[in-house]
Amino acid sequence: MRKSIYTTAIAFVMASSIAYATETPKKDDAKSENDSITEQITKATALAPIIETSKATKHSVTVKGKKIDYTATAGTLTIRDDEGVPTASVFYVAYTANPGKNRPITFLYNGGPGSASLWLHMGSFGPVRVRTTSPDATGPAPYTYGANDESLLDKTDLVFIDAIGTGYSRPLGKTEGKKFWGVDQDVDAFARAIKRYVTLNERWNSPKFLFGESYGTTRSANLVNNLQNQGMDFNGVILLSSILNYGIEQPGYDIGYIAYLPSYAATAWYHNKIENKPAELSTFIDEVRKFASGEYAAALSKGNTISDAEKTAVAQKLSKYTGLTTDYILKADLRIDLNRFQKELLRDRHETVGRFDSRFLGVDYDDAGENPDFDASDTGINSVFVSSLRAYLTSDLQYKTDLDYRLGAYGQPDFDWDWKHRPAQGWTQMMPDVGIDLGAAMRQNPHLKVLSLNGYYDMATPFFATEYDIAHIPLKPQTVKNVTFKYYPSGHMIYLNPDALSQLVKDLGGFYDQAAPQGK
Repeated sequence: MRKSIYTTAIAFVMASSIAYATETPKKDDAKSENDSITEQITKATALAPIIETSKATKHSVTVKGKKIDYTATAGTLTIRDDEGVPTASVFYVAYTANPGKNRPITFLYNGGPGSASLWLHMGSFGPVRVRTTSPDATGPAPYTYGANDESLLDKTDLVFIDAIGTGYSRPLGKTEGKKFWGVDQDVDAFARAIKRYVTLNERWNSPKFLFGESYGTTRSANLVNNLQNQGMDFNGVILLSSILNYGIEQPGYDIGYIAYLPSYAATAWYHNKIENKPAELSTFIDEVRKFASGEYAAALSKGNTISDAEKTAVAQKLSKYTGLTTDYILKADLRIDLNRFQKELLRDRHETVGRFDSRFLGVDYDDAGENPDFDASDTGINSVFVSSLRAYLTSDLQYKTDLDYRLGAYGQPDFDWDWKHRPAQGWTQMMPDVGIDLGAAMRQNPHLKVLSLNGYYDMATPFFATEYDIAHIPLKPQTVKNVTFKYYPSGHMIYLNPDALSQLVKDLGGFYDQAAPQGK
C-alpha cells in the first residue's frame, strides 16, 4: 500500500511536469494539483497510531535453573488529556510470566532527559540481553544477544517504557513534543501511561515498583509521589545511578566538587595512579569520604580567604587521592572539573577515561587539550545496543512499524527541556530537587522501600552526591530505615560488568522479597 501511494504520487508529479511543459495550468488548477499530491504523500507518512497496538509472542527463559514461560508484548499506549483528547502514543515492551495478574510488576525507563530506554531493556534484567566486551569497546556487527539467566523475571513482570519523542513514542495530532519535555510535564505523561497500562491489563492489585536509571531516578522520585497522590501506592522505588538534586550544579556552589572526589579516587585506584595503592577499594573510599566531607569541604567553604599554607596542604592530600599532581590541583584552585580530570589523569599514557564508566579508555586527537574529544564509555557500546534492539524488535518480537526508533528526543530541532519543578512542598524551583517529592511519598506511605544502586566508576552521577541528596531528605529515623544503598565495581550502567550484574541481581532479589513478600 505504501509503495503504491508513493508510485501514484510520483507518476502524478511527472504527468503534471509534462503538461506544464506544453500548457501552463491556471493558478487555481496548479494549487489543486499540489494539494492532491500533498494529501497522497501525507497518507503515506509514517505516523504513530492513535488506536493502541500490540504484538504478543510466547517465549521461555531459564533463570536460576528454573524455566519460566512468559509473554513478550510490544505495543503502544494512547494517553489523553483531561478532556479525553489523545495526546501521545507511548511505546512499551512488557514481559509477563504465567500465571500473573497479582505478580509484582516493575516499570523501567532510562533518563537523559530525552533518552529512549533501550539501555535498560537490552542490557539489564529482561529475558534477553546483549553481550559486550566491556570495559573494552565492543566491535562491529554481527552482535550477540540472547537468553539472560540474570533476568528478574522470576521476581517481577517487567514493562520497559520509552519517553515521548524517543523510541517509537510520539505526540499525536497537533500536540507538540514540548508538551512533554519538562520535569513535571514528563512525569504527568508517564503517570498517564502507567495508569493506562495498569487499567488495560488489570494490574491494579499487583505489587508495583518503579525502576529508573540516571535522569530516570529524577523521574521516579517525582513520579512515585504523583501516582500515590492519585491512589496508586508503590511497594518500592529502585534508583540506579541517581541524580535527585540539580541545584548543586549551579555555578558558585562547591558541593559538586566534594561529591565527585570519591569517584575520582575510585577511578585513580582502578587505573593504578594511587601510590601505595590500598588492597580494598571500599576501605580506600571510606577514607576519601571522610576527607571530602571534612577537611576538603571546610577548605572550600573558606573561598578566597583560605591561607596559602592550608591550600597547599589540602592540595597535597587531593593529589594523594586523585593521582593528579599538587601543582595541577593548585592551579585549579582545589576545584577539579570532571572533564579536566578525564583528560588529565592518564595524560602521561596518552589516554582519557570515560564519563559514564571510567574503566573505559579513549585516545584523543592529541594530548594537549583540556577536555576529552569523546566519551569512550558511550561510543564503546552504542552500536551494539542500537543494532541489537532493532534486530530483536523486528525478528524476535515481530513488531513492525514504519517509524524510526529514536535514541533520544534531544536531537530534534524543538527539543528544549523545561527544568522548572513544582515540588511537593514549597515554591516552583528553577532547577529540580526531587528528593522533596520522594520524601513526601515515603512519609505518606511508610511501607515504601527505596533501593539506591551505585557504581564506583560512575562519573556521570557520582555515588557520594546520591548519598548527600538522600541524607538531606527530611525523614524520621524509622523511615530512613526503608532506604538501602548498594555499591558495585562498575560504572553508570552497572549491568555492563557481568560480575557486578550477578551481585546486582542477588541484591534486587532480596529487595523484592522484602518489599513484596510472596504470599502477602
